[in-house]
Parts: sequence; C-alpha cells; structure tokens
Amino acid sequence: MKLYMTEGSGNAYKVRLLLSMLDVPYEKAIVDFKSGEHKKEPFLKLNPRGQVPVVEDGGRTFWGSTACLAYVARKHGGEKWLPTEPTAMAEVMQWLEVAQNELHYGLQWARGVVTKIRAVGNLEEYSQYGRNGLALLEGRLAKNEWLALGRPTIADVACYPYVSVAPEGNFRLEDYPAVMAWVKRFGALPGWVKRV
Repeated sequence: MKLYMTEGSGNAYKVRLLLSMLDVPYEKAIVDFKSGEHKKEPFLKLNPRGQVPVVEDGGRTFWGSTACLAYVARKHGGEKWLPTEPTAMAEVMQWLEVAQNELHYGLQWARGVVTKIRAVGNLEEYSQYGRNGLALLEGRLAKNEWLALGRPTIADVACYPYVSVAPEGNFRLEDYPAVMAWVKRFGALPGWVKRV
C-alpha cells in the first residue's frame, strides 16, 4: 500500500493514524505541496481533485480521507473500526460528516488564517463554524468516551487531527473539557503517531 501525502495535511494524518493503529505496512509518497505537485500531472491522474491523501493498493486508487479511511478500516480493521450493520455504520458516518464540515471548514480554515497558511478568509465565519463543531463534540463526549459505539472507530480518527491543533486557530479547548479529555485519551491509543 502506498499513501500519497504531505507532512502538514491533517486529512493525510487521519489515514496515517489508522494505518499505524492497525499496524498496516505502507510506503509514504511525499507530495511537494510548495511546488504545486498536487495540481500537476501525474498526480492529477491519481486524484483529479488535486488533493491529498491518496491510497494506492492492489492496482486500485482511492482519494479523499473519508474514502481512504473506509477502505483501510474495512480491509484491515474488520467490524471494529467501521461496522457493516446499518445502524452502527450510520452512527460512525455521521461523525465523518462533522469532520469534513464543521471541523475542516471551521477549525482547520481558522487555523490557516491565524497561522498564515491560508492567506485570506473570513476568520469570524470559520471560528463560528469551528465552535459549532466543538460544541457538537462536547455534547457527545460529555456522556461518552468515544464518538460512536462506545469504542474508538474511524469517527474518532477523522475528528481528531483538526481538534488536536485547534488552539493554533485561537480556539480555547479549555472551554470544552470533555473534548480535551478525549484528545488525551485518543493520544494514548496503541499505534498513535505524531502529526509530523
């Protein structure tokens, strides 16, 4: 298996986390983001959207963190990380929606403006979106150790990267004690790896 990634990508980090937690061997293929490699051939043949991550395995290519997480979870994690029973699957998938919406467009984009990774953008709009996401997580985690099914799943893997660096976008995780405890719990899981 080969993972096309950049070191700084939170979406690629999600896939790296799951691969490590499942002890799946893989090859890293670092995409040169600064030179715009992700927007040029031959990378666009791997992902026409010009984004990381991309997983290449067994002659097939999958792009986008949600697709990559689902593929790795089902191929190597069995029912534990992404169950096939409809109710359980939906419980996991609803948090992947939060990861790709409130957390990405809120926490990550606010972080991008604050740290100058993203040159332009409406910081207040991103911040409100991010606070909405953190409030959703806090509401769930105040009564549950994990986001779905009472155990770690790809729901947690998908949400963790941007939440863990939320303070870089001027979010006060101290205002969300259940989220802070979850970040610590997640970081103690076997196979956890640093972002970079």
